Amino acid sequence: MRYLRAFRFPTAEEEWDVIYNDKKRVYSSWYPFGVLSRRGLCEVTFEPITVLYGGNGSGKTTALNLMAEKLHARRDSLYNRSAMYGRCLDLCRADMAMDAPRAIRIITSDDVFDFMLQLRATNEGIDREREEAYSAWKELRSEHFQMRSMQDWDQLRRVVDARRHTMSRFARDEVGMNLIGHSNGESAWNYFTSKIEEGSLCFLDEPENSLSPLRQQELATYLEESTRFFDTQLVIATHSPFLLAMRGAKIYDLDAEPPDVKKWTELENVKAYLRFFEQHRAAFEDETSSHSPHAADEL
Repeated sequence: MRYLRAFRFPTAEEEWDVIYNDKKRVYSSWYPFGVLSRRGLCEVTFEPITVLYGGNGSGKTTALNLMAEKLHARRDSLYNRSAMYGRCLDLCRADMAMDAPRAIRIITSDDVFDFMLQLRATNEGIDREREEAYSAWKELRSEHFQMRSMQDWDQLRRVVDARRHTMSRFARDEVGMNLIGHSNGESAWNYFTSKIEEGSLCFLDEPENSLSPLRQQELATYLEESTRFFDTQLVIATHSPFLLAMRGAKIYDLDAEPPDVKKWTELENVKAYLRFFEQHRAAFEDETSSHSPHAADEL
């Protein structure tokens, strides 16, 4: 599904007109003016999966945020906009299809990081409450309690529960169900799978952060299937070879001047991985031969 068909960024001439007309005003920064125009990125056309590839400073995150802000995408973390950001958005143009997406969302590394911090804080809070429940269980089991009025009903219930149940069962009832503990990678994976909705347009900023290579491959498969079976359109800023290799992805190389559409195997970042593993091919072959079923016989 292609909800977003094309997006146009301001040219250098359009940006200069704004700067010239505002020459009496003093700004600490003209950002995002100049970031994309100086690289010649003026328009992007989209497929169900479109990737913005490039190194640090290439402008891929700037482009992603401009598109998301122009389309009023939902985001979980606050986004700091510069003084000129609104002027730049006024010059941007989005070409949308007649069929509107059910939702438009941007997911950034900050969103995932904040989610993991919040989850950790919640778990720490549960741990403190559990310790308090353990102490209460010990006190209640030894307490000589006598009910004197209906206002003592809750306390009577807790005494009875403490005497009827084990400490762990009492703590579970007091605190509630424990959150399942996950690694950072598992938490990031769960965050992505819960936020990408059916029939939505999603902007993803470097989703490979916090994910192991295996998890990145699983995410690539999940994203492919989301576009194929659930009418999702994805625009992704990444330099992960596992995400770059997604089937049918249209890749803009922002390291090229001007930016150009390329195959994932043509990208310098991917070639760097290839050269590295080629240089160390012998180490892999030695490792394979040492685990060969005939290795012991050869010794």
